Amino acid sequence: MTTMTDASVREFKMPDVGEGLTEAEILKWYVQPGDTVTDGQVVCEVETAKAAVELPIPYDGVVRALHFPEGTTVDVGTSIIAVDVSGGTVPAAEAPAAPPQAEPEEEAEPQGRQPVLVGYGVSASSTKRRPRKGAEVPRQEPEPAAQALQAELNGHGPAVAPALGRPLAKPPVRKLAKDLGVDLATVTPTGPDGIITREDVHAAVAAQAPAAEPVPEAPQAPAPAAAAAPAPAASYDGARETRIPVKGVRKATAAAMVGSAFTAPHVTEFVTVDVTRTLKLVEELKGDKEFAGLRVNPLLLISKALLVAIKRNPDINASWDEANQEIVRKHYVNLGIAAATPRGLIVPNIKDAQAKTLPQLAEALGELVSTAREGRTTPAAMQGGTVTITNVGVFGVDTGTPILNPGESAILAVGAIKPQPWVHKGKVKPRQVTTLALSFDHRLVDGELGSKVLADLAAILEQPKRLITWA
Repeated sequence: MTTMTDASVREFKMPDVGEGLTEAEILKWYVQPGDTVTDGQVVCEVETAKAAVELPIPYDGVVRALHFPEGTTVDVGTSIIAVDVSGGTVPAAEAPAAPPQAEPEEEAEPQGRQPVLVGYGVSASSTKRRPRKGAEVPRQEPEPAAQALQAELNGHGPAVAPALGRPLAKPPVRKLAKDLGVDLATVTPTGPDGIITREDVHAAVAAQAPAAEPVPEAPQAPAPAAAAAPAPAASYDGARETRIPVKGVRKATAAAMVGSAFTAPHVTEFVTVDVTRTLKLVEELKGDKEFAGLRVNPLLLISKALLVAIKRNPDINASWDEANQEIVRKHYVNLGIAAATPRGLIVPNIKDAQAKTLPQLAEALGELVSTAREGRTTPAAMQGGTVTITNVGVFGVDTGTPILNPGESAILAVGAIKPQPWVHKGKVKPRQVTTLALSFDHRLVDGELGSKVLADLAAILEQPKRLITWA
């Protein structure tokens, strides 16, 4: 390749799509080598720990190479696609050689605009990243064998014989082998082009199991007990168990819940309330022309009731600043709504919900739910929440003890609304009843404050006219 050709190849790196995320999984490529792309064209969809995001390319050109296949988790700052910006076409025979060509480009200082999403910048150190567990090769001093290995992992070039470098395997497979104590050099690959698959690793574990059987004939040595700790992993039965990699939304949710549960001292209070009048109001609003085309349901009035309760007890809407040892009281309410999606639980929020009228709140709720179900919730929509509602009642559950969303002081769980015998005007009658559970951070919310908020909420739902008198 000529110098001019090398200089014309631009490497588009995985951008930081917001909130300091360090990696993203490539879900789908929308282009292939040889395709022409234009500035702003979406080239792939990636899933971060927050949501699925489409990435636009920031320049015109012809795709030289896709460095990673779909399903690969890539660090922020890593080149994922090479584009020839000279305007020439890409011969099919040259496409596999694109990764080695791009090696010198990694060293050069990029000219012009950086490949970032609108609204997110790139720091000067964005090209520095932690070593990957996969077959990531240092770009400063590439060797022929290392170049060939990287080309193979990117889906280009012939397979590399195991003797010439590290065994070929994707990062999740390498991690699995490490967890199971398997040396990849001893595994026979069955994947395309000599790549080791998860099944190959499990097969290697199964093959080693018989060799471990005779060990019990030396019971006099208690020390090997520690070495035998990994033994349970060897009993993994692929026919009866399924192992799912923890990544994306599930990984972020797990980290957030563990962090919240062991950082903020949780207190949960419960109240059972007659919401018959609230349900009647829901039916009346459905026929109101102001709500034409909008979805009106109990969650709408529960959300509005919580906003009124917060207005009456503003100290509940706060957060704990551990670094500065301060309580930060918010003069706005970004109302989070927990939503179950195919990718896991997410909590987008309605910005400045306290300033919205009831029809505006209904519209915002409808947009939030539909966007979440389509998997198009942006990272920005899930940041800055102050209080959250989780509606476990849709699953027929009476109540729960919800865990706080990190950085928030309270979360309300709404149980199923069911007809129950209830004393109403001195007589036992069937009424629509639900149970509310409010969890709050006891560092900044005392029992009195939490109880007042929950009591006000229950009072509004029992007598929804208080939405007017108290607001």
